Amino acid sequence: MGGAVAVELEEPVRERLIQTTASLKAQVRAVLRARIILAAAKGLSNGAIARELVISVNTVRKWRGRFADRGPAGLKDAARSGRPKTYGPRVTVAIVAAATSAPPHPEATWSHRTIAAQVASTVFASISASQVGRILADLDLKPNRVRGWLTRRDTSDFWDRVRDVCDLYRDPPKGAVVLSIDEKTAIAARSRRHPGRPAAPGEPARQEFEYRRHGTASLVAALDVRTGEVLTEIITRNDAVTFTGFLDQLDAVIAPGQDIHVVLDNGSSHTAKRTKKWLADHPRWHVHWTPPHASWLNQVELFFSVLTRRVLRHGDFSSRDDLIDKLESYVINRNETAKPYKWTYDGAPLKTT
Repeated sequence: MGGAVAVELEEPVRERLIQTTASLKAQVRAVLRARIILAAAKGLSNGAIARELVISVNTVRKWRGRFADRGPAGLKDAARSGRPKTYGPRVTVAIVAAATSAPPHPEATWSHRTIAAQVASTVFASISASQVGRILADLDLKPNRVRGWLTRRDTSDFWDRVRDVCDLYRDPPKGAVVLSIDEKTAIAARSRRHPGRPAAPGEPARQEFEYRRHGTASLVAALDVRTGEVLTEIITRNDAVTFTGFLDQLDAVIAPGQDIHVVLDNGSSHTAKRTKKWLADHPRWHVHWTPPHASWLNQVELFFSVLTRRVLRHGDFSSRDDLIDKLESYVINRNETAKPYKWTYDGAPLKTT
């Protein structure tokens, strides 16, 4: 072997080295060192191993000798002294104190640069923005990220209301009409400044970012939960007068004497005195209120979601009238093949693990 150090492998060590060479997650340098030792254990010379692995003879000699001297531990990188720490605990504490407090007026979130300036003014230590970033990363502290949350109000009967609405969907009263009503407001009529390009094999459709505004339109919609059909009306104002006028239309087309159960959220047009008086004057209308902050229980929101995806999100509207025409055409076409939504949620609190 031309003076090469002899390498003998015990079977557990050999298996571990073979596993390293076959691993997709192992570091490249760890795989190379394992292959050197496995080749050396076969009795190959340093030169033969270097030619086979396309590396220098000195590299083979180094790792062969370290393995022979210290075993598997010799294949690990030697500890490096490195550069001594420049910043002590006071700097780290100052960084954490800044990142967990309100940023200076008028900024709303911290940046690494502003934290570095804050540290410099408090503990008089000069530190770079990049070093602030490294320290924050080690602490898993991300002051630039904000997660929203919502304080639930009127919680005493939250789940009772949820179950009431879900029971209505899953087991509607016999012979009664079940409606889900809400408004979709401020729908923008926008036209792209340049025509888009259709999809092609291997390439998605393309759409111009710039657009022209042509006003907005709003509509109120009533979804028949049993049939899936939707009745809509374009509205110019979203208030109690408009809303009760829409209820008048529904009341006129539904057979006299037939009970009507309606799901409403807590929007201002729904809870206004005028609306409540209208409901009190029409006793066959039974309201099922969604809890505050749970308007997603209003099934008509499913229709609005589909409307947005199918018509609005990538739509091009040359005018407000064009937008209204496309909205109404979509509803008419949809009602010809409408099917009810299958509601499976029973209103029980979701379990977390």
